[in-house]
Amino acid sequence: MSKTIVEQLADFTTGVEYSRLPAEVVVEAKRILLDSMGCALGAVDQHKGKIGIEYGRLVGGSGDATIIGTADRVSIFGAAFANGELINALDFDAVLPPGHVTPYVLPQTMAVAESQQRSGRDVITAIALSHEMSFRFYKSVDYLRDRTDTEMNLSPVLGYSNTVFGATAAVGKLEGYSAEVLANALAIAASTSPVNSMRSWLAHAPTATIKYSLAGALTNASLTAAYMAKLGHRGDLPVLDDAELGYRRFIGTRRWEPQNITAGLGEDWLFPAEQTFKPYPHCRILHAPLHALTEIVADNDLKPEEIEAIRCWGEAAVLHPLWLSNVIEHTHDAQFSIAHGLAVGAHNITPSKAWHDPDLVFSRSVLDLMERVTFEPHPDYFEALSSHPSARPARIEVDARGTTFVADRVYPKGSPTPDPQTRMTDEELIAKFRTNAEGVIADAQMDSIVDAVFALEDVDDFATVMRRLGTR
Repeated sequence: MSKTIVEQLADFTTGVEYSRLPAEVVVEAKRILLDSMGCALGAVDQHKGKIGIEYGRLVGGSGDATIIGTADRVSIFGAAFANGELINALDFDAVLPPGHVTPYVLPQTMAVAESQQRSGRDVITAIALSHEMSFRFYKSVDYLRDRTDTEMNLSPVLGYSNTVFGATAAVGKLEGYSAEVLANALAIAASTSPVNSMRSWLAHAPTATIKYSLAGALTNASLTAAYMAKLGHRGDLPVLDDAELGYRRFIGTRRWEPQNITAGLGEDWLFPAEQTFKPYPHCRILHAPLHALTEIVADNDLKPEEIEAIRCWGEAAVLHPLWLSNVIEHTHDAQFSIAHGLAVGAHNITPSKAWHDPDLVFSRSVLDLMERVTFEPHPDYFEALSSHPSARPARIEVDARGTTFVADRVYPKGSPTPDPQTRMTDEELIAKFRTNAEGVIADAQMDSIVDAVFALEDVDDFATVMRRLGTR
């Protein structure tokens, strides 16, 4: 009898070994970890981050898992919840199709590995398999952006709930589950994953601070699935094979190509080729225009008050209230508004948590300039996207000093593309980490964390790394 998909995923999970991981997988796992730690540190004083911390304390009780940026050690459930919210709070975290994978799958890995005192190699392996599995699920369901040669539309049901499988697998791997227990855990995860509510969120402005999905809730859903299986619950093993009544149906996807989940599983590692890091604490759709704009401002030493107009041509998928709204009621709204993001970018401030400082977000300078920003879809968007999936053509025109300054981009900074300049180097990620960590931990702690993460394969006890993040 052939194995179900969840059984194949369980076999993959138990079979993954650090020694067999390709070099590029190990490298990206470390980079993801450092970047995420920095994003969490940068968010400890942010509204969403503070709520995550307080809720983590509320449900966490006493334990041995660190809430990043605090002196708290709580249960793995409390730490995973808080750290998921912290990683995602600034919208500065890494991007991998289906979108934001890391805040949904990494916090559990960190909490369980710390609690279980697992090695750095175990952590690398868990990060790799959780991201690989999440990426493969994305390749099997509706894309965030469906397009023809002339038009872009969004599926009526969108979200990142399918990351629950990679997250559950990572927990089971760190806990040392058998393939049988893992299969049940993955099947339970399918039946208990949060709903995909992102499409509603995109359609309304001002936006809910829950974002695409509540990262903390999904981390806890995966932990629940993993431990329910360990305690003896049985999952619905054919749940991914049944296209009519199973996961495909209740997750709301119109497209279901499960062969993309299992093809070459364990041999072909696909996620590193599309792993992206964000140079700006703003929705990824604006990164190519922001890169063009900040170049114009820096090269010409333009001051915000000198700018008469900013015209932007960018992604064709963003003609929705989330991105087009100029209503900024909360610092959270500033993470998605195109006009506000470009107005902030024109102020030539280092991309960091400072972009979400209320004194800047609600400053007269930013709000006035926002009203002088216009946006249209780039005329070459569909042609460029057909040539390469990472292409996001953008054009910025700035009227100032009686002159129109112009800059164009094809690929956004942070993505692996045919242009080697777009990939964020280790040095750039370290600089971003330090910027995020500034004022939260000491310089010496930053140094020790960077050194430990880039030599993670030599770390015997991951708890020693996590404790360096929790001395606030």
